Amino acid sequence: MTAVPVAERVLTLLAERDQTLAVAESLTGGLVAAEVTGVPGSSRSFLGSVTAYATGLKERLLGVDATLLAERGPVDSEVAAQMAAGARGLLGADWGIATTGVAGPGPQDGHPAGTVFVAVSGPDGIEKVAALRLNGTRAEIRKESVRSVLELLSGELHGNARAQDTEQNGGN
Repeated sequence: MTAVPVAERVLTLLAERDQTLAVAESLTGGLVAAEVTGVPGSSRSFLGSVTAYATGLKERLLGVDATLLAERGPVDSEVAAQMAAGARGLLGADWGIATTGVAGPGPQDGHPAGTVFVAVSGPDGIEKVAALRLNGTRAEIRKESVRSVLELLSGELHGNARAQDTEQNGGN
């Protein structure tokens, strides 16, 4: 039996809940959106994406705090969280996800290649960020970043579903 690709699992969960997704990408440059829209029927839940590769666009389009960007740079956990929340707000989605980091081949802003942050922003104040230290080529780092942000969202959707089931069953 073949495993269902993570993008398909995510879209199935979103469709079952009648919820939507927005994406903010930096180092992945549109690969998350491509992975999601590669699934037939993705338009039911996927609203769109912002590829904010330039640091200034993270502030102007996604609302990432300018002081945070100036002090820490774009490769930061809080930047990833704000990007996810910004995409969610900008596109009016239930869920927002984001990627930011260094794909390589060399370091950037004092961070080695493979330093990546992925984030999820969801309803009811859900916010989750994962720090990744990835190895491999530029292409491999970008591909693993896509998989990781979708897995992070999948985990939050599953956790959120369990919490809703518990609430509906009287908390037992």
